[in-house]
Amino acid sequence: MSPELISVLVLAVVFVIATTRSVNMGALAFAAAFGVGTLVADLDADGVFAGFPGDLFVVLVGVTYLFAIARANGTTDWLVYAAVRLVRGRVALIPWVMFALTGALTAIGAVSPAAVAIVAPIALSFAARYHISPLLMGALVVHGAQAGGFSPISIYGSIVNGIVDREGLPGSEITLFLASLLANFAIALVVFVVCGGLKLWRQGAVTDIGAGPAEAPGGKDSGGGGGSGTPGTGGTGTRTAPAPTTVGTLPDAPAAVALTVPVIATLVCLVALVVAVLGFDLDAGLTAITLAVVLSTAWPEDSRKAVGQIAWPTVLLICGVLTYVGVLDEMGTITWAGEGVGGIGVPLLAAVLLCYIGGIVSAFASSVGIMGALIPLAVPFLAQGEIGAVGMVAALAVSATVVDVSPFSTNGALVLAAAPDVDRDRFFRQLMAYGGIVVAAVPAVVWLVMVVPGWG
Repeated sequence: MSPELISVLVLAVVFVIATTRSVNMGALAFAAAFGVGTLVADLDADGVFAGFPGDLFVVLVGVTYLFAIARANGTTDWLVYAAVRLVRGRVALIPWVMFALTGALTAIGAVSPAAVAIVAPIALSFAARYHISPLLMGALVVHGAQAGGFSPISIYGSIVNGIVDREGLPGSEITLFLASLLANFAIALVVFVVCGGLKLWRQGAVTDIGAGPAEAPGGKDSGGGGGSGTPGTGGTGTRTAPAPTTVGTLPDAPAAVALTVPVIATLVCLVALVVAVLGFDLDAGLTAITLAVVLSTAWPEDSRKAVGQIAWPTVLLICGVLTYVGVLDEMGTITWAGEGVGGIGVPLLAAVLLCYIGGIVSAFASSVGIMGALIPLAVPFLAQGEIGAVGMVAALAVSATVVDVSPFSTNGALVLAAAPDVDRDRFFRQLMAYGGIVVAAVPAVVWLVMVVPGWG
């Protein structure tokens, strides 16, 4: 049995054990990385740790730390109130506001995880308060980020168009952008309908912002946002929230969401985070930790418990899995799978298999890295002229990025970590199941729509 096949089988065993025994998958993945790396791939400890996602570790810790402070001092409550007033109390519109916001950020040059890191905590705090499915809100944030992610001036768009130029393939920047925009909007629309968006719309406008809490439904809403935490998974208990009503006017801000000095300072820090990440290309995680330390120093009473609210189980899970994926990459398993598909003599079959490889691997690893590897692998059969290069590149780009809602991808991990007051074990399973559906369905659909007709 080849080392590459062994590494894939071990990954499957990790999934089975984590699912059936309720063991943190990250811890299992660290053990698997150590075992496969040393016994199969002949790597030393440095080789195993080469795949550790240090940048993602800092982003997860920094962002969840900063927004834990924001929750403690009432800033997220104020932002939720402001968002409700912006749409005149129509709670059903808020997920689409978040979709548009993350899309606008990535379209003008933000890296997708940076946009999600900024928007997701605010969006999911709103979802927790008004009993919106966290899956609905999280999915629209991520799909919004990917909808704008391939504009001609975006990071992803610039990278993919650069690869296309370097490989001498015909390309269309506008087609690539519109393909991602329309695909993600269509998926977001389906998620909105399936996860209770129409029910939210029928409820009308809310008016009791900041009023006394109503009893939470205990996870019986469409998203399962409530429920007590599962040991070892970081759950924090059931939150109570005001119920939606249909009265027509919004009241003034209650004392609970007043603009106090700590709230103003935190809002300034959040704006500074956006400016630092988007304007000066600073690291989102390091910037968030720095700002959190500043707030903690100024108001220690508001941030005393914030460190404990960092999503440590999620950090362990994501970092462990990605470390194992790094071992797979180091030993050539990903390249082995891609080259095996690229050697198939039927171009259309090879095309759909490459789309599936892009979707599956990108659910655990860097989307940009996967696109950078798969587009060159497609060159040989694209040169035969039987498949349109523009459609193939667009299909690969969509397949490799639309799955970023997976809890093992950076964006999905940020959504999982940012959700307050949910049963994280249940939310993790929801994201994993949704990611599995996307991986199973989207590559085939985009292949059928973009590749089979022969775009470009």
